[in-house]
Amino acid sequence: MTTADSPARALPRTSENLLLHETGEGTTVQLAGIVKEFGATRVLHGVDLDIAPGEFVSLLGPSGCGKTTLLRILAGLEDSTDGTVSFDGKDVSRVPTNKRDIGMVFQSYSLFPHLRVVDNTAFGLRRRGVGAREAAKRAQDALELVGLGHLADRFPHQLSGGQQQRVALARALVTEPRVLLLDEPLSALDAKVRVQLRDEIRRIQLRLGITTVFVTHDQEEALAVSDRIAVMNAGRIEQIGTPGELYERPSSPEVAAFVGLSSIVPAVSDGAVARVWGLELPLLRPVDAGAVEIFVRPENVRLVTTAVPGIDATVQESTFLGSFRRTLVRTSDGAMITLQHPVGEAVTYDDVVRVSIDPVPVLARVAP
Repeated sequence: MTTADSPARALPRTSENLLLHETGEGTTVQLAGIVKEFGATRVLHGVDLDIAPGEFVSLLGPSGCGKTTLLRILAGLEDSTDGTVSFDGKDVSRVPTNKRDIGMVFQSYSLFPHLRVVDNTAFGLRRRGVGAREAAKRAQDALELVGLGHLADRFPHQLSGGQQQRVALARALVTEPRVLLLDEPLSALDAKVRVQLRDEIRRIQLRLGITTVFVTHDQEEALAVSDRIAVMNAGRIEQIGTPGELYERPSSPEVAAFVGLSSIVPAVSDGAVARVWGLELPLLRPVDAGAVEIFVRPENVRLVTTAVPGIDATVQESTFLGSFRRTLVRTSDGAMITLQHPVGEAVTYDDVVRVSIDPVPVLARVAP
């Protein structure tokens, strides 16, 4: 039995179910030289982004970086100052939103309170001239896809937040759009429901093969669902790549600091190797020789004995996270370092420990 916010049930494969064409085809999306100015303020600086058919791309970055503005330009809700938006090689930059054949899900559910769930879902179809019976059938199919077919006759106020956002997703999918746009659709939900719906969106996207662009400031969401992630900062794309590429080989300190958790450790470099605590760590990218700061992931820091090269540190806090502990220490040279370690290695506040870094490549920047 499907609970209020459990993952959607699998649908039977029938020729009548219009949403289950599962062709794996999608639309190519290209953003070329996108510039956006609000008065004298430029918020997007010549952004280029190519999205392959059926690809799930996330725009990730802090508030004010331009990711939502870029999505609105892609949707046709904002005009760019310069640059073009193309679908399958056709320039749609001046095509109105309702002619671009997109589906969009916002942070707010934006459901009509006086309409039943099935009628909310069918609304876009009815506006396109689809007959009442056909629209109701397709809406029911879309609700089944998101696991809410049994709630079709309820009203929005009778649903949980997670269920209402599923209805919004069904409404976006029911028209079988060429491109699906998601503007922080999970940020208003509690943590457990957010993870469930995040995974459900990815499952449905893969099943339908629909090209999808997802805006979020939550790095965990982006890492979990994306084929590629475009990390944005100050109106530019700092780096685009797979989740693994961004996490393991960040192109800049800004990306390293934003994607995943890192500690900043002072070190000395000869240009290719960083020396710290009696260790030599290869650098991901060369830097000028001299004093540097390196970015170290918590899973690459470990507790060691005094026989191993490292540094003494004092525990500041240690948190039990189920399958591991995350501990913050202050080293004897003043650095604050976060490490992950097995729960069996229990430590408490003010314990003196010794830490070391695994010999993995690290990103470095010249020390200020």
